[in-house]
Amino acid sequence: MAAATAALFDERFLKKLEYLHVVAKKVFAGRIRAERRSRKTGSGVEFADHRDYVVGDDLRYLDWGVYGRLGRLLIRLFEEEEDLHIYLLLDTSASMRTGSPPKIDYARQVVAALAYVGLANLDRISIIPLGSAPEGGARGPGRLPPTRGKGRIFKVFDFLRAVEPSGLTDLHGGLQSFVHQVKRRGVAVVVSDFYDPAGYEAALNLLRYHRFEPFVLQLVDPREAEPKLLGDLEIIDCETGEVREITVSPRLCAAFAREHRALCEAIESFCSKRGIPYLRADTAVPFDELILRVFREGGFLR
Repeated sequence: MAAATAALFDERFLKKLEYLHVVAKKVFAGRIRAERRSRKTGSGVEFADHRDYVVGDDLRYLDWGVYGRLGRLLIRLFEEEEDLHIYLLLDTSASMRTGSPPKIDYARQVVAALAYVGLANLDRISIIPLGSAPEGGARGPGRLPPTRGKGRIFKVFDFLRAVEPSGLTDLHGGLQSFVHQVKRRGVAVVVSDFYDPAGYEAALNLLRYHRFEPFVLQLVDPREAEPKLLGDLEIIDCETGEVREITVSPRLCAAFAREHRALCEAIESFCSKRGIPYLRADTAVPFDELILRVFREGGFLR
C-alpha cells in the first residue's frame, strides 16, 4: 500500500502540478488580487476612502494633498488583502476504496493538485477527511491544519498517504463537525462519490448556511456506473458488510445504470439551482484534465 501511494506523487506528478500552476496563473491573471480584497480597512497598500481626522489618529495617514486643496484634515484608509482559505473536504468512507483505479487514489491526486495550486498562490489550504470512524474509533490522520506556501506540498503528500478509507459515508455528520470547528470562511471543495444513504442535500446546505462557498466534485468510476455483470452473484456492501444473493440480468444492469445517472443528474441539478459549482469526475479521465475543467468552471481560485 505504501509503495502504491508513493507512486501517486512521483516526479511525473510533480511536473504536472507545476504545469497546472502555470495555467492557473494565466487563467486568473489580474483577477486574483482584486477578488481577494476585503472590505476591512487598515494599513494595506490599496487606497479605499477618507474619514475625518480625530485626536489620536496616526499622523502618517493624513492626506496633506486634500488639506492643501480643501483645508480639511482627512485620514487615508486602505484596503487590506486577506488570504483565501480553501478547505479540501475528502470523503474517506469505505466506498472510496472501490473502482479501478480506486477512487481514493484518484481523489488523493485531485486534492493534492488543488492544494498545490492554492499553496503556490499563497492561499491557506486545509484538508479535512469526511467519514464515520469504524465502531466509534479514530480513523486516519485527523485533519491537515491551514498551511501556506509551495514548500508545504510535501506535507500535503504525507497527509494524503496516511488517509485510509473506512466506515460509512456520513456527509452530514462530517460537514456538521467541520462548520462548527472552523472559524474562517472560505471555499469548501467536497470530493466524494456521494454514496450516502442519508442523502447530500442537508450536508451541502450546511456549507451554504454557514457562509462557506461550496464546490462539488463527484467522483464516478465508469465500471460502477455501468456494471458489466451477469449471472447468479453474491454481492457485499463494502461499507456495511451486508451480503445479498442476486441474479443479474442485462435488464437489471440497465436499470442500475439509469438509477446511477439519475443520482448524478439530481446532484448536478441541486447544485445548479443553488449556484454551487459542480463537476462530475470520471476516474478514467487523467486528474490533470479534471483540474483544468475546475479552472474553466471557476469558483475555486479567487
